[in-house]
Amino acid sequence: MIRPAAFRRNDVTRPSNKFQAAGEDPDGARTAAAAVAEFDALTAALDRHGVEVDVFEGRTTSPLPDEVFPNNWISTHADGTVVLYPLMAWNRRPERRRDVVEELQQRGDGFRIDRIVDMTGLEKNGRFLEGTGSLVLDRVTRIGFACLSPRTHVDALRVFARKLEYGIVTFDALDRDGHAIYHTNVMMSVGTGFAVVCLAAIRDIEQRFRVLSRLEKSGREVVEIRLDQMHAFAGNVLELRGSQGAVIALSNRAADSLDDEQRGKLARHGTLVTASVDTIETCGGGSVRCMLAEVFLPRKSRGK
Repeated sequence: MIRPAAFRRNDVTRPSNKFQAAGEDPDGARTAAAAVAEFDALTAALDRHGVEVDVFEGRTTSPLPDEVFPNNWISTHADGTVVLYPLMAWNRRPERRRDVVEELQQRGDGFRIDRIVDMTGLEKNGRFLEGTGSLVLDRVTRIGFACLSPRTHVDALRVFARKLEYGIVTFDALDRDGHAIYHTNVMMSVGTGFAVVCLAAIRDIEQRFRVLSRLEKSGREVVEIRLDQMHAFAGNVLELRGSQGAVIALSNRAADSLDDEQRGKLARHGTLVTASVDTIETCGGGSVRCMLAEVFLPRKSRGK
């Protein structure tokens, strides 16, 4: 997780991210301070439930309003692979940090990194793929789900599929106003035994059936959410490993939007851990899952 040092609305990303609130920020300093407080509250909540969190401080050397969302530029994998992704917004590209990768690897109890797949060169041709925002990964069956958008290009998906040996399920998804959903992870999440998905956003019947059948075939319990719940970030959830078992992290807004049945289904698969990230959701257009870049790398001490 990256503790935000210069959080604010990003005007460069707003045209393709309809989850960002429109209008100018009336008090940038207050917004930045609120985002830091929300970040700290989320990390504290995760810590209380035994989730190991690596926090890196955001940078002040250049304005990086979306640095709090590291999952868009990096993903890690159990075979020792790190993937660096091509980002659409020019002012987000400096978020990529080799020092983060190096620290994960070099510290005494660090992780083994055997390969770095650097896809950032695709940016020069307008081929974007924004990490586990664009791709919701089923790491068990090695299937990636991706709704196509200006930030998720089929050519970049093909590169990922070839390099990581994944199958890809692509589809089109629209929000309640008919706009393309900018990131797949605001409408779906795949956990160990469950999947959250807003099927109503997939208007093509064949595409909807393909996504649903893939999820059901994997044996996961499907928790379907409505469009209004998706807009409350109920799809932007992530399963994590806590000291007492599985944890499902989501925002207060997302949790409050769920009905008792949906909440009960999720609770069968892990302890729900919530925090208020209203400022980050409203100004940044992303929620708790976007703030988490999970680490799947093997520990060095465990050997190959």
